[in-house]
Amino acid sequence: MLANVTKNNIKAASKYARAYSSRVRSSVGGLDCSSALRVGTSSGRFLKAGLSKPQNVTTSYNNVREYHMETTYGYRVYPDYEHTSYNQEQLKNRQENSNLVRLIDAFRDFGHAASQVDPLGIHRRHVSINIEHERYGITDMDKVVKLDGILHMNKSEESTEPRETATIGEILEYLNKVYAEKTGFEFMHIPSGSIRKWIANHVETEMPKKKIDKARRQRIFELLSKSEVFDHFMQKKYGQVKRYGLEGAESMMVALDHLFKLSSERGVENVVLSMPHRGRLNLATSLLEFAPRRLFHKLAGNSEFPPGIKASGDVLSHIFNDSYLDYGGPNKLQVSLLPNPSHLEAANPVSLGVARAKQMYLYNNITDEGCKLGDRVMSVQLHGDAAFTGQGVVMETLGLSNLPHFGSGGSVHVIVNNQIGYTTPAQNARSTVYTSDVGKMINAPIVHVNGDSPEEVLRAVEIAFAYRDKFRRDVILDLVTFRRWGHNELDEPSFTQPLMYNKIRARKSVPKLYEEHLVAIGDMTEAEIEAKRAEWFEDLEKERSVAGQYVPELDAFKGRWSGLKPPMENESASVEDVSEVMTGVEKEELIKIGEYSVSPSPAVEPHPRLTKFHIQPRLAKLKRGTGIDWATAEALAMGSLLKDGHAVRISGQDVGRGTFSQRHAMFVCQKTEAVDVPLNRLDTPPESKLEVANSHLSEYAVLGFEYGVSISSPNALVIWEAQFGDFNNTAQVIIDTYLASGETKWMRQSGLVMLLPHGYDGAGPEHSSSRTERFLQLSDDPIPTPGVPLTNNINANMSVVFPTTPAQYFHLLRRQLKREFRRPLIIVGPKTLLRLSAATSTLEEMAVGTSFKPVLDDKDLMLLPSSSSTSGNYRDNVTRLVLVSGKFYYELAAHRAKLQSAGSKVALVRLEELTPFPAKQLADLLAKYPNVTDYVWCQEETQNAGAYSFVLPRINALLAPHQGSLRYIGRNPLAAPVTGISSVYKNEQSQIISQAFEGL
Repeated sequence: MLANVTKNNIKAASKYARAYSSRVRSSVGGLDCSSALRVGTSSGRFLKAGLSKPQNVTTSYNNVREYHMETTYGYRVYPDYEHTSYNQEQLKNRQENSNLVRLIDAFRDFGHAASQVDPLGIHRRHVSINIEHERYGITDMDKVVKLDGILHMNKSEESTEPRETATIGEILEYLNKVYAEKTGFEFMHIPSGSIRKWIANHVETEMPKKKIDKARRQRIFELLSKSEVFDHFMQKKYGQVKRYGLEGAESMMVALDHLFKLSSERGVENVVLSMPHRGRLNLATSLLEFAPRRLFHKLAGNSEFPPGIKASGDVLSHIFNDSYLDYGGPNKLQVSLLPNPSHLEAANPVSLGVARAKQMYLYNNITDEGCKLGDRVMSVQLHGDAAFTGQGVVMETLGLSNLPHFGSGGSVHVIVNNQIGYTTPAQNARSTVYTSDVGKMINAPIVHVNGDSPEEVLRAVEIAFAYRDKFRRDVILDLVTFRRWGHNELDEPSFTQPLMYNKIRARKSVPKLYEEHLVAIGDMTEAEIEAKRAEWFEDLEKERSVAGQYVPELDAFKGRWSGLKPPMENESASVEDVSEVMTGVEKEELIKIGEYSVSPSPAVEPHPRLTKFHIQPRLAKLKRGTGIDWATAEALAMGSLLKDGHAVRISGQDVGRGTFSQRHAMFVCQKTEAVDVPLNRLDTPPESKLEVANSHLSEYAVLGFEYGVSISSPNALVIWEAQFGDFNNTAQVIIDTYLASGETKWMRQSGLVMLLPHGYDGAGPEHSSSRTERFLQLSDDPIPTPGVPLTNNINANMSVVFPTTPAQYFHLLRRQLKREFRRPLIIVGPKTLLRLSAATSTLEEMAVGTSFKPVLDDKDLMLLPSSSSTSGNYRDNVTRLVLVSGKFYYELAAHRAKLQSAGSKVALVRLEELTPFPAKQLADLLAKYPNVTDYVWCQEETQNAGAYSFVLPRINALLAPHQGSLRYIGRNPLAAPVTGISSVYKNEQSQIISQAFEGL
């Protein structure tokens, strides 16, 4: 009979194995070689295969090379783990029962394909030959086998004590119960034999336990039914609102509640939660203490922010909240539900960045002995099934999870698997067997569970959390559910999925099924259930009745954010002069910092070329106080901020060295590859360190991660640098939906700095332009209004700057943390200017009393021949004023220096800050040139790119009193940023420069 039960219960694995497994298989019984090699510890694996153990075999897959080791600040990795090896008696037992070992491994490998995880039963299951006992020559169901070293079988449902022996029939029944019922496991793809062994032992110990106490069953009832009552209330009162309800996936509430409980009991203090729209309102109001009156206040057309706050707000499905939940742990658990845009999965890297920042803050303030990676903060990421497979940012973010400067101690991923994406069925939505398969790229274990079985969901969560808690690595819970309505409540799903929705409409809801179970076992009566439902419905009605009296509060700018200011409707009354923040530093202090920046540890031997061309020249420049280049100015800014008590983090591809080999913030020992960051030896507070985070080859996820760090770190300078400026293209979702608009939508400020190397130098269409025009288009900077007095208090949503000197760059970095607010800073940065002798600064320009200047007058004009005038004012000779931004200034200046008297008739004025547009400073400067009749904007970018379209209406507004208008000199409009034909490029560049001085 057991053989028949086994056959009926284990459908689907052979087709799965053929379609899914790419392992090379041996000729023995169809068993794949990797299964033969990975039984037990490394010695056991090779004994099993009949091979000699290779030299230097290790079960640690943590680091292949110990590069950028623990001595580097911020280098945090998950702990290594080595499971107890099999002893000789266990190995002998395994060898004597080798076919049974193979069968058990097959269950561990393919049992998930036979499990009943689909609540709708629409997943096609196939007979599995891989887990049929006959395939392994096992036929005697009554044979008694010693279990030591082979399988953990509990003595009973109440005990986890292992049995010593069992019959083959009992073993098969046990394996089916563990691996082929309502939960399926995938973990045999994990390279580490120690981890596989631990998971198998834990699953086989914990899953057969059936007893769930009455209090927990009552909690399940409350979570499921309260969620359904909320959806019914919303449908009755707000039937035309797209709420993206949770009906069909109510077990998500059970999963998260239990996950929070387990984490709190283990000492986790903060869960950082990201999720898409579906079920967000249910979760926020039912579990995360988001008062329903706030929701109903918003539904009435009101703002979620107090009067006077300059904010646009966001839609219902993006609400967020911080709650403090009491689960009986050492402290209340803070659950931070992050705001999110409608771009699916974009919140994933943000969640990871927030969790990392919170964890590092604790690390800096508690010390490593009291704060291990991931023990106080945990990232929980919810996903939709179609998005998890389809959105590339998922893969990019998973790729960050185990990196030393990006990991946060393991995320728990919960896929709320509706088995459909909008109207697209699974076979059209992915090329993999499971939606979770992308997680195998980081060797994450995967737990599939039937959402119709909330008690099974509890056990699945326990397994997932135990793994994360033990190994501090990512784990995936695939919660297989369904969607009772269409993509939203107003959508008709049967247009495209008639059979699926026939099944859905014919069945009872998940809460109703569980209520029937509770009635059947005597936990509750139908009257008690209906009374609770009526009570919850009435509670919502009461909340709705007082929503009109609700007055929103601003929950931001508290704690570490206190002292910073929100944007107000009356900007001039709320913000200091944004253009004039004193950021200079004592010269002696700058020299000391600069010397530290190129003083590697005696234990680190730098490359000899760095000694000759980087270290020695920097020391000489510091001694002279002149010729300060961009990399030196940057080091001085970072080091001085560290001395001021701030932290600095710079990330991106190759940022330690710098794309153009200019930075060298870290030195790599030529003998050992040990890494040293000299600025971290400055005498600074413990939390004031420079973290140099070389990232993987991603922009979308890394920029999202750094945004997450920035909104959690008001006291830190957080920088993301693109290898080349146009690489920000692939992070456009983060730029649009978080960086540019996060404050006005959610009142969450970010001081993130984007460094975007920019400049036309013959590199061709790519690598030339940072697409400055796109950032300017995102600015909310207004155009000056005629008759309205100009002010310096324009407080735009971001700053976009194009600095031309290292001193200006120095001041910009320091200004980020010296203001009364935090806003993104987009630096259209240098490439060729990095080593241009004309583009250097002096220490005097960075000394006390100096600051960033949004507009730079033409200081070289007075030095030109024939620059004098009868009035003694060299500006009186000027008849053409050329406005320019960025490195193109130096090409124009070099050409002007070759001219005779005509050169003195042209002033070159640099617009260093494009937004907030420096209207008052520029207007004051224009007034100093009384004889100008020709105003020119000159740029090397094409007319449809660069700053021209942005500055045109703003400069023309300033020229109205001068009866002037702005003329354009630059490249013609082009679909690409620039030509890729070198001869054409050179000719265009020469023509633009010549045109700037023609007709004088």
